[in-house]
Amino acid sequence: MIQVSETAKQKVIALMTEDGYDATTDYVRVGVKSGGCSGLSYELDFDNKMGETDKVFEDNDVRIIVDKKSFLYLVGTVLEYSGGLNGKGFVFNNPNAQRTCGCGESFSL
Repeated sequence: MIQVSETAKQKVIALMTEDGYDATTDYVRVGVKSGGCSGLSYELDFDNKMGETDKVFEDNDVRIIVDKKSFLYLVGTVLEYSGGLNGKGFVFNNPNAQRTCGCGESFSL
């Protein structure tokens, strides 16, 4: 469902640890909400609780939860991390997006 690149995995685990989460038991919550310059924007957060309608995935030792509504928009997405001087941070490579904004934080279908 959602894949996690090696660089994203390393950054996620480091940030989770820094924020007091345990990457082996807690989750990265990925979602979609209305907004952004292209109509829909990505949400990324840490969570230690799973909702009734959440779907759970694990890729590259990262546990991911996605709410039922967001799941439809995110199928096949790869979460990557781009660091360095010109890095953008976390990047969503979403095959469902027909148009994305320049910052890569929002998209439309």
